[in-house]
Amino acid sequence: MRLDSMVKVIRGIDWVTDRSGKVLAWLCFPLILALVYEVTARYLFKAPTDWAYDVTYMLYGTIFMLGAAFTLLKKAHIRTDLFYNKWTPQTQGLVDTIMYLLLYFPGIIFFLVAGWDYAAHSWATGEHTSLSPWRPIIYPFKAVIPVTAFLLLVQGVSELLKSVYAWKRGVWV
Repeated sequence: MRLDSMVKVIRGIDWVTDRSGKVLAWLCFPLILALVYEVTARYLFKAPTDWAYDVTYMLYGTIFMLGAAFTLLKKAHIRTDLFYNKWTPQTQGLVDTIMYLLLYFPGIIFFLVAGWDYAAHSWATGEHTSLSPWRPIIYPFKAVIPVTAFLLLVQGVSELLKSVYAWKRGVWV
């Protein structure tokens, strides 16, 4: 792939990840509303809900998981920069390329396959949680796992291409 074509692919993937992250951020509003409703019902009216805990952990988990690709795009994951920041962009790109190929992609592919199996079993059995008296369905929440892995895989392709570009050109895209 030519380096100029790589930039177009990178920008396309990054655009999708950026938009999905911004759409996902809207889930914070129902999360906050559920929490406020529960606190109000519990402490003002002495009438706690059966459903608020389940709704909040599912929403928070969804935001946390699906936000991982957006976090990768924004370079907000934890990184040990002791040596990395002192390297040239070419060295950074080479090291990142090697790490994406040797560590990131095998881990994400395993995460995708295992998450798919986990979610598929949950969907096939029509799983409900047994942790609350409300017993809501849990299979849509478990489907977040393979979706997260897929989004991380796609964003990982963009990050790998950025690394290769930096390695070859000496500048980051």
